[in-house]
Amino acid sequence: MAAEPEVARYRTLASPPMRLLQRALLWSITLAAVVYVFEAPSRLGFYFLEEQYLGIILILVLVSTFLAIPASRRAPRHKASWVDLALSLASVLIGGYLVIFYPAIVNEIGELTQDKVLLGALAVVVVMEATRRISGWVLLIIATFFMIYARHADFFPGMFYADPIPWPRILTHIYVDPNALLGIPLSIVSTVVIAFIFFGQVLFATGGGDFFTDLAKATLGRYRGGAAKIAILSSTLFGSISGSPVANVMVTGYVTIPMMIRTGYRPHVAGAVESVASNGGQLMPPVMGAAAFVMAEFLGWTYAQVALAALVPALLYYVALFVQVDLEAGKAGIARLSPAEIPAIGPVLREGWIFIIPMATIIYLMFGLNLNAAKAGFFAAAVAIVVGLFKERSRLTFSRFVGILESTGLAMLEVAVVCATAGIVIGVLTLTGAAFVFTLMVEQIGNQNLLLILVLTALVALILGMGMPTTAVYVIVALTLAPALVKLGVSPIAAHLFVFYYAMLSMITPPICIAAFAGAAIAGSGPMRTGVECMRLGIMAYLIPFVFVLDPLLLLQGPIMLSMIAVVTATFGTIAIGVAMVGYMRNPISWPVRAILFAGGLALLVPPGGQVERSWLVNAAGALICAAVFFFIIYRSKMQQRVEPSGTRL
Repeated sequence: MAAEPEVARYRTLASPPMRLLQRALLWSITLAAVVYVFEAPSRLGFYFLEEQYLGIILILVLVSTFLAIPASRRAPRHKASWVDLALSLASVLIGGYLVIFYPAIVNEIGELTQDKVLLGALAVVVVMEATRRISGWVLLIIATFFMIYARHADFFPGMFYADPIPWPRILTHIYVDPNALLGIPLSIVSTVVIAFIFFGQVLFATGGGDFFTDLAKATLGRYRGGAAKIAILSSTLFGSISGSPVANVMVTGYVTIPMMIRTGYRPHVAGAVESVASNGGQLMPPVMGAAAFVMAEFLGWTYAQVALAALVPALLYYVALFVQVDLEAGKAGIARLSPAEIPAIGPVLREGWIFIIPMATIIYLMFGLNLNAAKAGFFAAAVAIVVGLFKERSRLTFSRFVGILESTGLAMLEVAVVCATAGIVIGVLTLTGAAFVFTLMVEQIGNQNLLLILVLTALVALILGMGMPTTAVYVIVALTLAPALVKLGVSPIAAHLFVFYYAMLSMITPPICIAAFAGAAIAGSGPMRTGVECMRLGIMAYLIPFVFVLDPLLLLQGPIMLSMIAVVTATFGTIAIGVAMVGYMRNPISWPVRAILFAGGLALLVPPGGQVERSWLVNAAGALICAAVFFFIIYRSKMQQRVEPSGTRL
C-alpha cells in the first residue's frame, strides 16, 4: 500500500475537460469502494455481485492508468495519445461487459462463446499493457510464459508435460472465472487495501505524519545516535500505516536522512537505516503490506490472526536495527541532536495526541470487535477526519478532501493493476494444475530436505522480487512453492510468512533493491554500497523466517508459556547478533569474537521446548556463549580503562 505516490510518474492533462475526467475517475475509485464495502446496493434492494463491482474497479483503474501514465518516455506528458484513448475505450468495454452481463455469465461460466473469447483476449492485452506501464516487463513476461505453457504444455518435458488447452478456453477462464482476473488479489485490493490507503492519506493530510515525526524527535532525539533512532521510529509508525517501502523512504527520508548525515552517520549508512526501517513497514502490524491481506484470504484466517502471528518477528527486526544504529553511533562518536532540534514532549503530545485515536480505533475494530478489515479501515479514516476538525490547521476543506481522494486513486493504480495481472497468473495455474507440478518439482529437487527447499523458495522470491512488487511475488510464490513447505510439515502460516518475508527482502537486497536505491538517492551515496549496508542492518529478516518455519512458537502458534520464553530468548539473541554485526560494544570487537557471539545469538533464536530436537540444550548453549562473550567484552573494556603512566594499556 502506498501513502504517497510518486507524482513525477504521472502526467497532468492540459485540456480542462480531460483533466476533470482524469480527476473524477480517480475520485470514483475510493467512492465506489465505500459504496460497495458498506453494502449500499443491497441495502437499496439491488442484487449486485462482487464480480460486477470488480468490473467497475477495472474500468476506473485501467482508464486512469492509461490517462495518467505515458506509454513511454517520448510520449506526450500533457495530453493523451490516440493509443491511450483506444485502450481506455477497450477498458470500458471489458469492464462494462462484466458489470452488465455477469449475473447471466454465472450460470454459464464454463460455456465458450465468441463474445467472452474476444473480450477475454482484449482484457489480457489491456491489463498487461497497463502492467507494463506501471511496473515494467517482468510480471508481464511471467504471465505470458504461463499462458504459453497452458496452450503448449505438450511441448514441455517430464512432469511439466500436459494436454494443451485451446486459446478460447484459456481466455474465457482468465476473463470471467472468479479464480482468475476477478480473483482474490483484485478483490482484496479493491476492498481492504484501498480502505487503508485512504486511511493513511487522511491521517497524514490532517497532520498525523508530522505528529509521529515530532514524537520520535521528542522521545529519542536526546540519546546518542538519536537521528537514526528517530528515523526508525517515525518510519515504523509511517510504514505500519502505508506498507509501501519506497513511499516510506521518499516521505520520511527527506527529513531523516539529512538529519542522520548532519549528526555524523556516513551517507550510505543513513540511506540504509531509512530504507530498512521503511521496508519493515510491510511486516509491522496493525497495518502491514497489501500481501498480508491476500495472505489472510489464502489461509482462511482473519487479518487480525495474521497480524498477531507477524508481530514478534517484526519487533525482532526492529530490535536488531535499533541495536545496530545505537552501537554505530557509539563506534563513530555520534552525539544526540542539538537541543534546538528536540521538541518538548509535552507540547508535542498536547498538540497531536488526538492522532492516536484513529490508530487506536483501527486496532480496536479489527482486534477487539473482529470487524471486517475494509470497514475498519474506512471507519478509522472517518475518525481521522473528525479528529482533524478539532484543530484548525488539520481541518479538511473540500478541496483538500478531494485531493485525498485523488492521491488515493493514484496510489491504487499500481497495486490494483499488478494484482489484476497476478490474477491472470493464478487463473492459468488453477486451469492447468501447474501449481501442483511446481510443488512436486520442488519436493523432488529438495529430496524431502526442508532446509534445501527453504533456500530454493527464498532464492525464487528474491529473484522475482527484483522486478515485481512484493504482493505479486508473494501471490506467485505462495501458490507454487508454499504448498511444498506445508506438505513437509511446515505450518501454513509459517510457510506463507516465509514467502512474504523473502518477497519483501528483495526491496533491500542487491543487485536490484528499489528501497535502497531510493534511500541512496536522498543520501547521495552509492546504490550498491547502500544495498549491502541494508543487508547488514536488516539481518534478522533473513534469519527469522528459517527459525519460525522450523518452530512456529515465535509466531505465537503453540503453548503461551513456551511462546513467551521463546520471545525472551530470541530478543537476547537478536541483541547479540546486532552487536556481532556492528563489531562494537564499548570498544571494537575482533572478528573471531564477533563470529562466536553471532553463533551464540543464532542458538538463542531457537525456541526452547519447541519442535526442534534438543532445543533447550541449543538455547542454553547460546545463552552461555553470549553471556561469556559479553562478560569478556565488559571485562576487557574495564581493563583498557586502566592506563599506565607510560600510556600503554594493561
